Amino acid sequence: MIFLGIETSCDETAASVVVSEKVAGRTKNTILSNIVSSQYIHSKYGGVIPELASRAHIQLIVPITKTALEVAKIDYKGLDGIAVTYAPGLVGALLVGLSYAKTLSLSLGKPFVGINHLEGHIFSLFLSYPELEPPFLALIISGGHTELMIIKGRCEYEALGSTLDDACGEAYDKVARMLGLPYPGGAFVEKLAQDGQRNIKFPVPHIPGYNFSFSGLKTAVLYYSKTEKNPIPEDIAHSFQETVIDFLLKKIRLASDNYKIRRIGVSGGVAINNRIRERFNEYAKEHNLEFYFPHPSMCTDNAAMIAAAGIERYDRFGPSSLSLTAEARVRL
Repeated sequence: MIFLGIETSCDETAASVVVSEKVAGRTKNTILSNIVSSQYIHSKYGGVIPELASRAHIQLIVPITKTALEVAKIDYKGLDGIAVTYAPGLVGALLVGLSYAKTLSLSLGKPFVGINHLEGHIFSLFLSYPELEPPFLALIISGGHTELMIIKGRCEYEALGSTLDDACGEAYDKVARMLGLPYPGGAFVEKLAQDGQRNIKFPVPHIPGYNFSFSGLKTAVLYYSKTEKNPIPEDIAHSFQETVIDFLLKKIRLASDNYKIRRIGVSGGVAINNRIRERFNEYAKEHNLEFYFPHPSMCTDNAAMIAAAGIERYDRFGPSSLSLTAEARVRL
């Protein structure tokens, strides 16, 4: 089965072709192409401008899709279906990809499958680790999401907790702005932190249960930066990052201990952070856990994960209705 995946939930225009086959009763996905175009125009504004994102998607969606098909050496008629992100995200941006996917579906007579962006991040784990089978815990950390859930099976999830305010990646971006770093700020904070020390006691958030909150930590960084006479940016970045990791590991430990699950998949854009991977793997050795991080190309928004999720959903539930609408906020 060959699916075209389309992803336009925020500021990446992405298209991918994925082929799936059953091998010894297990799904094997092969990525034939995975084309992503990032919209760097937002960097000068310090954040994504929805109107600009939508306009860029309109300009890019057709050539990006054509490139994905050319790299995969397949034409539209060779597709078995089209999967596209319908939620959550920027509604205007989502509508571009969703409308294009529906148009292709109608004109080609191919099935259409709408995919939740969060489910795409889960399938980035399956793409990177074909041997990974549920149950396991999943932590999704990105610019717009911080979610902790149990993966009971493919397309079968139990939500445990989510962020009550800022997402993990959003906190990185806002701290980066405080430090005068470019947007998106995650990679710049990580790089700056390499030359710093943890000599600032930022508070680890105390949020009950499995939920997350980063607004208090972000505010603590802001107050420290404004009140300290000679703030050292490297130390601020390092102390902030280590506190974030402490907080994430605190929630993972709580869920792992309570549900007796030793395998944890960590996906989303922030999962590309090398310090997070290092600390998590150290923690895994100390507590007999297994962490799974997707390949870096699968961490940021991409269409391969959408295509893979679409194939699985089509196989289990059939096509989506063409009446499916774009939604800014929806739980998985």
